Amino acid sequence: MSSNAIFNATVCIIGIAIFLIHIVNILLKKNRRKDENRLLVFLSFTVFHFATYLSFTFIKTTYTSNPFVISFYTLFYIFNNIEVVLFFLYVLSYIELDCKNKKMLFIINLSLFSIFVILDIINIFTHMFFNAVDGEYVRAKTMFFAQVYQFIILATALFITLFNKKLVVREKVAFVCYCLLPLVAIIVQNSLPGYAIAYTSLIIAVEILFFFVNVSKNIKLAEEQEKNKEAQIKIMVSQIQPHFIYNSLSAISTLITIDPDKAQKALDDFTEYLRMNLSSLTETHLVHFEDELKHIKTFIELEKMRFDERLNVNYDIKVTDFNVPCLSIQPIVENAVKHGVLQKVDGGTVILRTYEDDKFYYVEVIDDGVGFDINKVNFENNKHIGLNNIKYRIEKMGNGEIIVHSEVDKGTKVVVKFNK
Repeated sequence: MSSNAIFNATVCIIGIAIFLIHIVNILLKKNRRKDENRLLVFLSFTVFHFATYLSFTFIKTTYTSNPFVISFYTLFYIFNNIEVVLFFLYVLSYIELDCKNKKMLFIINLSLFSIFVILDIINIFTHMFFNAVDGEYVRAKTMFFAQVYQFIILATALFITLFNKKLVVREKVAFVCYCLLPLVAIIVQNSLPGYAIAYTSLIIAVEILFFFVNVSKNIKLAEEQEKNKEAQIKIMVSQIQPHFIYNSLSAISTLITIDPDKAQKALDDFTEYLRMNLSSLTETHLVHFEDELKHIKTFIELEKMRFDERLNVNYDIKVTDFNVPCLSIQPIVENAVKHGVLQKVDGGTVILRTYEDDKFYYVEVIDDGVGFDINKVNFENNKHIGLNNIKYRIEKMGNGEIIVHSEVDKGTKVVVKFNK
């Protein structure tokens, strides 16, 4: 074998070994993120890509017909384009873009890919990009046109990651390296024909991507899960306060002699309320909104047992088929009751509403209570709630957003948006 063939084979073997280690690492993970599934597909195809080129390196030492060389390099360039497609899909899965922009970029990507695959196939008959002479690969002067697709998509990926405000510097550096290294390799390749410089750069780029982005994100998510756990405990403890338990049990005790059936239901509600709060300590995943709604209604029943006509609750539930962090909406309803309508002598009304549009699921909690000046309230320390804890969990766990509007003596409106 020639020196360049040995170099190429070595690069392919090293690349296959490294990528297989990463694939096994991802496969062994119990709960994979969507972007990790995309990365898994990308790495799996890369292994297949490298294995194909490795096979060609050995076959070419004994079988060098012009049709074989042309066929392989046609497949080689199509594989390069598929590599870019899968990388771009991984980028779209990793970064946070709205659905409309993601769909548009996805369509543009696949359209350009299809065009250049067709051009690669046409080259078999026209040789506008490359040809084979005496079993040797020969570039045409217009060869750079065959790589236009890769330049366009990598430049697009570079732009949308570099200027994405939600990515940290480490993530931007990793994506920039992946986008630029192959472009640099293509330039170097022209001065070292026959050597798999592009494959070498791909290994380096993937390693930077894997450790700077994927591994670091896993560490970050583990830290966020720990913070979320602490937030859950704080919320649970804030809800199961001695005065709430005492007041509920006192009300149930009074009902036992007046209305035993109602007392039995109230006791069942109280038990369910405690069970849900305690179970939230071990719940690290999102729960169906219907489960959260059930807990809200249980809480409302307990409060109505004590305050009767002073508390009115209206449910305007248009959609329930979405997930929320456990105990994320119920504390907001609890605040509307305790620190909103029940602060008025005559009480008031709380409205719980859900609806959706093309981008979000919405949950609104509206009360006509005393309201407050939002600019003068420290949510982290005041008696209302640990809103920062709820806000953190909605944003980090639920990929959502919480917005609070309030006016003194007019009431409060809390809007929670969850991305679809």
